[in-house]
Amino acid sequence: MSDEKRKNPLSVYWIYVAFVVVLVSTHLWVNSDTTSEIKYKETLLELVEVKGVKKVKIINQSTARFQLKENSKKLINSRKDLDFPKMRKLLANKNAQPEKIVFELENIGNHANFEKALDERGYHDYENIIETNWIAQILGYLLPFGIIVLIWMFVMRRMSGGGGSGGGGGQIFNIGKSRAQVYDKGKSTNVTFKDVAGLEGAKEEIVEIVEFLKNPKKYTELGAKIPKGALLVGPPGTGKTLLAKAVAGEAKVPFFSLSGSDFVEMFVGVGASRVRDLFRQAKEKAPAIIFIDEIDAIGRARGKNNGFNTNDERENTLNQLLTEMDGFGTNSGVIILAATNRSDVLDSALMRAGRFDRQIYVDMPDLNERTAIFGVHLKPLKLSTEIDVAFLAKQTPGFSGADIANLCNEAALIAARHNKKQVEKQDFLDAVDRIIGGLEKKNKIITPEEKKTIAYHEAGHAAVSWLLQYAHPLVKVTIVPRGQSLGAAWYLPDERSITTTEQLLDAMCATLGGRAAEQLTFGKISTGALSDLERVTKQAYAMTSIYGLNERIGNISFYDSQGRDTFTKPYSEDTAKVIDEEVSKLIEGQYQRALGLLSENSDKLSQLADKLLTSEVIFKEDLEAIFGKRPWDPLEVLLDEASTQDTQSNDESVAALPHLEPSIDTELSTEDSTQAMTDQNESTQNE
Repeated sequence: MSDEKRKNPLSVYWIYVAFVVVLVSTHLWVNSDTTSEIKYKETLLELVEVKGVKKVKIINQSTARFQLKENSKKLINSRKDLDFPKMRKLLANKNAQPEKIVFELENIGNHANFEKALDERGYHDYENIIETNWIAQILGYLLPFGIIVLIWMFVMRRMSGGGGSGGGGGQIFNIGKSRAQVYDKGKSTNVTFKDVAGLEGAKEEIVEIVEFLKNPKKYTELGAKIPKGALLVGPPGTGKTLLAKAVAGEAKVPFFSLSGSDFVEMFVGVGASRVRDLFRQAKEKAPAIIFIDEIDAIGRARGKNNGFNTNDERENTLNQLLTEMDGFGTNSGVIILAATNRSDVLDSALMRAGRFDRQIYVDMPDLNERTAIFGVHLKPLKLSTEIDVAFLAKQTPGFSGADIANLCNEAALIAARHNKKQVEKQDFLDAVDRIIGGLEKKNKIITPEEKKTIAYHEAGHAAVSWLLQYAHPLVKVTIVPRGQSLGAAWYLPDERSITTTEQLLDAMCATLGGRAAEQLTFGKISTGALSDLERVTKQAYAMTSIYGLNERIGNISFYDSQGRDTFTKPYSEDTAKVIDEEVSKLIEGQYQRALGLLSENSDKLSQLADKLLTSEVIFKEDLEAIFGKRPWDPLEVLLDEASTQDTQSNDESVAALPHLEPSIDTELSTEDSTQAMTDQNESTQNE
């Protein structure tokens, strides 16, 4: 824990409250110690009539304060016919001194009538006094202003983002201060590099930066300079922020952590002010590390689509950040780490050498990396002895580190839901199905005709994928509704770094197998193939206009990795017409191919659909029993391992187009299909 004293954001308010309490308590204490109240005016007048009152003061024409005579004790006790219960109680003490006791009558009514009543009883020595309660008046004047000030401070506190560590951004006068969380003087996260699995390449570069700060002479003696900044880029959930947490846990230098949105504020100039304050603090504690998570919040390219969705305040913040990172001044000893999954929208000035010298790509984990990640997240679980980490890694193609953590937690929840003492293998398989396909809906109302259509649709996918050499190996097919889908088929993609035309064509044909089975069996088609059509359409357009796999279009790619041609097409209308024709020809060709395959195996298709209708779930073994073994599979000794090989393409451009790597096929219900078609049409119009 840091030795620095933490400021209590309510300390000022407590001083005000304590001051008011002291004033009120003092006022009450003074009045209670010197004065006793009586209830009725007649009691005072009776006491005046029997000559027991020494002095009467009329205060502010509303209150009577009187003092007893020395002999009033005997007088009061001797007159049993008079009602003086409170006075008798006060004078009952032997040491009571009547002349020092003061009574007060709060309400005397009309003061003129009260004075007349005193005169009639022979008492003329009363005195009219005007007293001012300064405490009450001061409180009466200050309290409304105090309430207004407190409300104003509360509103400003909320507008400035609330209290928090790192620069005291809670108060309105500190709104321009940095809101970074500082790890210094022994304070660190609980994450170390040992907790980061599967990111060996990224860890190597990050560890080098940390080592330079610990032992700079090792590098400076050779004339080397450490990179001023490193940008972590990759899909969500791959461990970019986790790497930064590990740096904070391992580095022995001050570590400033904040998000890109922490610079964004409704007040003009606040973002730039916070950037200046952040680097000022880092320079004072240099050597130091600054980590900015989700830097795309302030680092978007300037001048793009000028006049449309621009934000001058964000651009001013970015300009200040660029100046601080590599401007006219020096930032010796300050290293900037940043993370984003949208590097394509970042400003080119931010990406140049001298600011972010290194771009570390954190990709989706492969098979070996998933095995290491499982090893980290399985440690806190009570596992069954049958758990095989390598098997779990093979069953989770395309899963990120965050997905694997969620999978382990979901498996533990499923085991606890079934009152198990340990997490078993089936719990992990159920968790995979739950995460990929959604929650089972066994009580969903489906007519027998719809159920038969879904069964033949899924059987068509399974049959075509089994009959094609390059289609993804099938794992399981089900017609139990999950999430928004009425049926699903699970596939495990092969380990590939590149994808050929034949592989893409086989994948498209297998995807269209569901609709082909409906056409062949029932002579009509349904809306259940929406997700299939969406996938093959994206694949066909990618093959034609991005990957240059169409003979008529040629070796041309219209892919814009920077996203600069959002509202314009980099080709003419004639070329667009040719692309549309080739895409339609490509999809229809694979559809006819699927129809031909299913026509040749119509009896086997019916057997597979009947088995689906009976058991609702079929596996790879069921297809082997009906269709036989695939002739292009490896030897039987390696069959099980080959059929469970799973990974997605490591190619960066393929990762940007996930439709090229299908791992699950789902069929939407009629209502969901209609809504999805509407959404798709709207998005097409927007483009």
